[in-house]
Amino acid sequence: MPKRKKSKKLKEEKLEIPKNKVLEKQKADSCDNNLAEQIKIAVKGLYYISETDALIRSFVGRQAKAVSKQEILSQTKKAADSKIEEKDFAGFFARLTEIQDWFGDEEKETAQIFVQLRELLEKNLRDLKVFRIGEIQLDVYVVGLDAEDNLLGIETKAVET
Repeated sequence: MPKRKKSKKLKEEKLEIPKNKVLEKQKADSCDNNLAEQIKIAVKGLYYISETDALIRSFVGRQAKAVSKQEILSQTKKAADSKIEEKDFAGFFARLTEIQDWFGDEEKETAQIFVQLRELLEKNLRDLKVFRIGEIQLDVYVVGLDAEDNLLGIETKAVET
């Protein structure tokens, strides 16, 4: 299960990540800079586990007419002929949010953080999609459009052999 490094209490105007690492509240302002900051705070110290551990970072793109393969390749400056596949948003989070019988407190808290991250994205972005770019070493983008049609979300890496 993905691990999250311990973090100190953040400014009170923003999301708080208390010592037990579970987000207590989400302020869903429509201000896009605030949303980008909320995403950044929500993923701080959060890792995506594949055949390697990769830090999850916020992704802030430019305005877009649609969330498409061509748009994500353009905004991430990847070659137009790069191998890219689209995956289901819910499917991406299913593995990360499912509580297993063997989970200890830390794994349960991490799963809860992923639930809250998913909810933050669902509440504030539309047309959410997951794109995996590359082969074996993949760049993974979970993105949607905000109220002003900017591409926002998260990015990470995965290794699959």
